[in-house]
Formats: sequence, C-alpha cells, structure tokens
Amino acid sequence: MIYVRRMLQHALKASYPLVKWMERWAEVASAGNLKKTKSLQEMPGPTLPSFAWDLFGRGGLSRLHELQLEGLRKYGPMWKASFGPILTVHVADPALIEQVLRQEGHHPMRSDLSSWKDYRRLRGHHYGLLTSEGEEWQTVRSLLGKHMLRPRAVEAYDNTLNNVVSDLIVKLRLRRQHRGLVTDIASDFYRFGLEGVSSVLFESRIGCLDPVVPADTERFIRSINTMFVMTLLTMAMPDWLRRLIPKPWKTFCQCWDYMFDFAKGHIDHRLREEAEKMARGEKVEGRYLTYFLSQTGLPMETVYSNVTELLLAGVDTISSTMSWSLYELSRHPGVQASLRDEVSTVLGGRRIPEAADVARMPLLKATVKEVLRLYPVIPANARVVTVGDIEVGGYVIPKNTLVTLCHFATSRDAAVFPDPDEFRPRRWMNREQGHHPYASVPFGVGKRSCIGRRIAELELYLALARILMEFKVEPDPEGGVVKPMTRTLLVPEKDINLQFIDL
Repeated sequence: MIYVRRMLQHALKASYPLVKWMERWAEVASAGNLKKTKSLQEMPGPTLPSFAWDLFGRGGLSRLHELQLEGLRKYGPMWKASFGPILTVHVADPALIEQVLRQEGHHPMRSDLSSWKDYRRLRGHHYGLLTSEGEEWQTVRSLLGKHMLRPRAVEAYDNTLNNVVSDLIVKLRLRRQHRGLVTDIASDFYRFGLEGVSSVLFESRIGCLDPVVPADTERFIRSINTMFVMTLLTMAMPDWLRRLIPKPWKTFCQCWDYMFDFAKGHIDHRLREEAEKMARGEKVEGRYLTYFLSQTGLPMETVYSNVTELLLAGVDTISSTMSWSLYELSRHPGVQASLRDEVSTVLGGRRIPEAADVARMPLLKATVKEVLRLYPVIPANARVVTVGDIEVGGYVIPKNTLVTLCHFATSRDAAVFPDPDEFRPRRWMNREQGHHPYASVPFGVGKRSCIGRRIAELELYLALARILMEFKVEPDPEGGVVKPMTRTLLVPEKDINLQFIDL
C-alpha cells in the first residue's frame, strides 16, 4: 500500500506541468461553454494608438517577440491587433495553437508574405516553396520531401557537411585573437550555414569560409540580411505608401534581384557541367537537390525560385542556433563538460562524427531542443484561415483572417516549462516531465513544417560535436548578457563573442 501511494505521489509530481496546461485549457473551454461563441469584434486587444506606441515608441519592430509576452499578460491567450493594413489574431496557448492547426485543411496557408509575392509578380518570377500555395505548393513539397525529410536520404549528406565543418574549424582557429577570443561568432556561423546549404543544393562550394570570400558571395550574404530587415517594413506598407516613400521597396527588390541572379548562375553552371558529362558519355549521378528538381519536369523558372528560397530557409536557423548553443554552453560549463563526455564516448577515439552517431547522443539533441525553445528562429508563425469560419477558444474566426501563432510566448510560459528562462537541456530527457506537444515547435507542425529541418539539424549536430571535441568554449570576460531581438527572424541583439581554447 505504501509503495502504491509513493508511486501515485511520484506520478502527480512528474505530471505537474501537464496538469497546469490542462487546467488552463479547461478554463478556456469552460468559458466557451458557459457562454455562446463570441465574435472577432468581442476579442480583446490594444487600440490602434497604443499598439502603434508599442511597436514604434519602445524599441520598434525589434521587440515583436516581447509583445507576445505582454499580449498574453494583458489580454489572455487570444487577442487581436492591426499591423499596418493587416488585422491579425494572436494565439499564445499551446492547446489553442493545436486547435488552429487541426482546422487548417489539406493545403495550409501561411501568412502570404505579401511583399515577397509582390516582387515575384513584378519581375515575372515563379513562386517557390515559401511563397506558393495550394496544389502548386503540394507538388513541390512532395517532390522535395523525398530527399529532405526521409532520414536515410538526409544521412547521405553527412560526408558533404563534415567537409564544410572541417573548414569551419580552420576558420575559427584563424579568427582567434588574444586568449582564443572570436568576436561576432554569428557571422562565421552564418557563412558556415550558407556554405552547408549550398553544398547540399549544388554539390559545390561557394567560398563562404575561404580566407577571402568571393565578392559575389559576400554580396549575396548582404542581400539576404538586408532583405529580411526590409520584409516586415515592406509588408506593412500599402502600395500608395511604397510610391510615396520608394526607397525601402526599391532596396527590397534590388536584394531579391541579386539573390535570384546568384542562385540562377550556380544552377545553370552545375547543369551545364552535367550536360557536358553526358555529352562525353560519362555517367551522371547527381545527389544534390538542384539535380533532383531539374529531373522532375518542373519549369526551370520554378526550379530557380525554389532553390533561391531554399538557400534562405536554413541559413539563419543554423547561424542563430549555433550561436545561442555555444553562448549558453559557455555560461553553463557543467552542461558543456557532460556534452563533451557524451560525444567522446560515442565516437570512441574517432574525431569526426557521422549521421548515425547522433542517435546515441541524447544530450546533444536535448541541447539543441532547449536552445530552440529559448530562442526560436521564427518567434511567430502564421496561418490564414482558408476552410471557412473556425472556432478557437470560444471565438469564431472568419475565413481569410490571419492568425499569428505566438511560439516565443508559449515556449517561455511557466505553466508549461518550469523556470522558463533557464537553460536546462535535461528537461527534454525526462520522460516523466510532460510538455504540451505544441508548446515548442521551432520548425512548425504538419504539412507546413520546415522542409529543411532534418538537413539543418544534421549540420548543427555535426558542427557542435566537432567544436566541443576541439575546443573548450568560454564566455568573453568583458562581455555581458546577450538578449534576442526580432529582425523578421529572432537574432542576437548584439555580437556574441566567445573564447575557443584548445583542449
């Protein structure tokens, strides 16, 4: 009897987070049952003057992720707000996010990235995976999924990615200053991410980690950065305002022009090489993604658009997650030492991990999960209601309404994650400590989840494992706390500087 009582007490203690979000959901559900469903007009939210002050008077668009937490605190798990001409419903509760996603239909529609689409229409470009919808999106998603989502297909890229990791290690050694200090590590990891993605797309290198980066590659990197900065601004500008203040829109288009030209140049170069091999009677066995796409019968304009968008899709994920991972590990030397021991034990004397090794590194995987919980690369995702009116949390949300899924708020919610601001990777290794499955979804969920997730994760795992086998990572003695900011994506608000000390 005593044994049974202790088991029950242990189970109740372990399930505390689960109980908390179940209680919250029960409150939301009961509120909806006690009263008839409410309209969008009855939903709480800031008035236009106060919302404009929140956006532009206290840090601007860079603090959009913080506004999620403020909205949750002020208005509860759902509220509405207007951003320029766009009215959006914000959802900041994992159970309600699940409700939204379970009603999204066969062809889920993200926020329409209106300025991205406007540019493509202006230039006559086709849509890619990030901008297309409906059957067009489903066709490309199915084709790419065969080579980007199946674990065995992704494992085939580990040798390619390890070559890029080797160049990163050399780059870090060359960049070290006094006492092993490397300044602005995000810039190195950004170039590493782009080089890795390019090697998978083109099966060739573009020089991001060379001692002197080629001018065209450097310009491509600047174009990506500027384009993301301008995305939120151009989406908030109606056509008449773009004509009145043309510079932001012009800069945005110039960035996209160069990115399309850059990708098209590399695609055409690789396909010419394959054609020349075939003309010589040589066997062609392309393993890179552009080759697969070019063999599907898709128009080349569609191939160009998809490859251009895929180049963007994984770079910031890798750069940001690598930077935050090493930042947190430098501040938590005990976790770093345990992780190094895990990698060393699995490798058993080898220096270079393979894709198959990662399955035996649970702390490594938990570390990346915890970093993505604290610093989700995309702090908020969105859906457009397309299947007709839907009911969420007791409110009727009309068709065509934009719904923002506040992932930053849910992943920092104390009711779901105890001590939510603390870096605790082992919370993901405790099977008895349940988390709502929609509380932290950095790569999205379902059909609209990130197509490049598995490749990005593999590149992250291989790089982190190698770095920890080469260096002890310590904080910059003169550095302080680094916080995140929103730049369409979530990025460090200032440079992360770290010491890389030889083991």
